[in-house]
Amino acid sequence: MAATKDPRPCSIADALTLVGEKYSLLVLREVCLGNGRFDQLVRNIGVPRDILATRLRRLVDAGILTKRAYSERPQRFEYRPTPAGLELEPVLMTLMAWGDRHLRTDGDRPMVIEHTCGNELVAVVTCRACGGAVHHQDLTAHPQAPGWTVTGPTAA
Repeated sequence: MAATKDPRPCSIADALTLVGEKYSLLVLREVCLGNGRFDQLVRNIGVPRDILATRLRRLVDAGILTKRAYSERPQRFEYRPTPAGLELEPVLMTLMAWGDRHLRTDGDRPMVIEHTCGNELVAVVTCRACGGAVHHQDLTAHPQAPGWTVTGPTAA
């Protein structure tokens, strides 16, 4: 089957145009950990400097990070998450939990996040209305884009 000229309208695809590029989520991870200086980011991520500069510019332009000068001579900046950037932190926590479960079969986790209650954070998606944990079998998709159903575009 040939690829459609107009793929399904999707907020996931829209978000991935900003944070789906290689290193973007790792930049956000480091900035959320408080490592927002360029040299820290290069060291902790292992990203080439030119690519990092491009990712940072894009994340700032998208309103996910802010840029603040911390030195005038030489001019240097640090990056911090905006409220929109902080809203992506649960995505990072959920992705980390998935990686711990499915990719770290030896049980050796490189990072543990502690909640203010003093316990290890275990990321779980819950329903805002009832508070119940979300499982695939409990979900029903209702496409809102005109001309689209769950299975694909409607006949023209």
